[in-house]
Amino acid sequence: MKLKTFTGGIHPPDNKQWSSHKAIEDCPLPAEFVVPMAQHIGAPAVASVEVGQSVSKGQEIGSAKGFVSVPVHAPTSGEVVAVESRPHPWGTSLPAVVIKPDGEDCWSTDLQPGDPGSLTVDEIVEKVRLAGVVGMGGAAFPAHVKMSPPPEKKISTLIFNGVECEPYLTADHRMMLEEPERILQGVALLQYVFGAERVVIGIEANKPDAIALLEKECAGAPVEILPLQVKYPQGAEKQLIAAVTGREVPSGGLPMDIGVAVHNISTAAAVADAVLFGRPLIERVCTVTGPAIREPKNLRIRIGTPLSHLVEVCGGLTEDPGKIVLGGPMMGFTQLNFDVPATRGTSGLLLLRDEDVDRQEEGPCIRCSRCVQACPMHLLPTTIAAYSRRDLLAEASEYCAMDCIECGSCSYVCPATIPLVQAIRYGKAAILAKKRSS
Repeated sequence: MKLKTFTGGIHPPDNKQWSSHKAIEDCPLPAEFVVPMAQHIGAPAVASVEVGQSVSKGQEIGSAKGFVSVPVHAPTSGEVVAVESRPHPWGTSLPAVVIKPDGEDCWSTDLQPGDPGSLTVDEIVEKVRLAGVVGMGGAAFPAHVKMSPPPEKKISTLIFNGVECEPYLTADHRMMLEEPERILQGVALLQYVFGAERVVIGIEANKPDAIALLEKECAGAPVEILPLQVKYPQGAEKQLIAAVTGREVPSGGLPMDIGVAVHNISTAAAVADAVLFGRPLIERVCTVTGPAIREPKNLRIRIGTPLSHLVEVCGGLTEDPGKIVLGGPMMGFTQLNFDVPATRGTSGLLLLRDEDVDRQEEGPCIRCSRCVQACPMHLLPTTIAAYSRRDLLAEASEYCAMDCIECGSCSYVCPATIPLVQAIRYGKAAILAKKRSS
């Protein structure tokens, strides 16, 4: 059977052999947690605790401000030793709450378990909001917002993303193998919330064990397990929708405009935790991997754990890394050091050697059109990048710069090693800034 996919895209080496066979391990508590208030799309939370205050595991320590925002919770019990700006994965210093663990790991009773059979849709959505659940595929969009489409936007197809197309990352793969019950509990809750007629879990065909297990677990349930062609960026929301439904999200539109909603499988598990057990989002599974780490692992980490602690738990470095990346090599963000903490969006920590990093100097565009062929959004990356670099924002916008999903496929295939996605990302930010100021 021909596997479904989207048009465009690339086939980088997946490099998942480092950690795909490693069972999830619980990461020991660090000596100090640094919990950022900004770790989701939308308005950052505002610290609601003071220095010297004792907090419980799961207690709210940051209050949400605005609809597109979520609260932040303590990853363990202990003492608040600082409320101040600290280095953040986004490349600047931002407000954070610093907690010294007391070793007791005592839970707060702020959030209560719920019986889904007696809860309304609105009550389920509110429990998800109070638990601070966000999209865990990397975007960190507040889940309760996505669960609240306007009445006129009827969701007919609900897709769960188990693709994990980024090279090196294996956290979602291990989740599907080891915790299918949590995932499917969340799938059922989200199906109830959306009232979707079709429910699909999309998984790339390079995870046959996960496909077989979930097919067995879903036997008799109204859930379809759909194997997909191995291609990057198969897990990007719009590309996944195209592969599963054959429909295209309109330019400037949202999945709900064509009756579709997409959630990551780890997000589904977090929804189950929030609704069934009253547990806020204070931990996630993260892949620590790459040729510069001594022992790659899939770790269940608490939010706010310093990257230096993750490296230590994985046996340290084999050599000084040539590049430190939070996330995967295609869409992740390079870090200067290990001083920043893990956030809700930290799906991986990738440590590359100097020899693994391509440091070729940029050359002139040879008009080969490889970037055009690879672009999953059917854009003209060289044109948009050229306009962006010259601050010709109106022209960049005319060529649909804002439709770029920043997957990095264009930069990957460019024989001149032009930093296309970086230029387009700059252009998009400048376009948004100009709109806000006008």
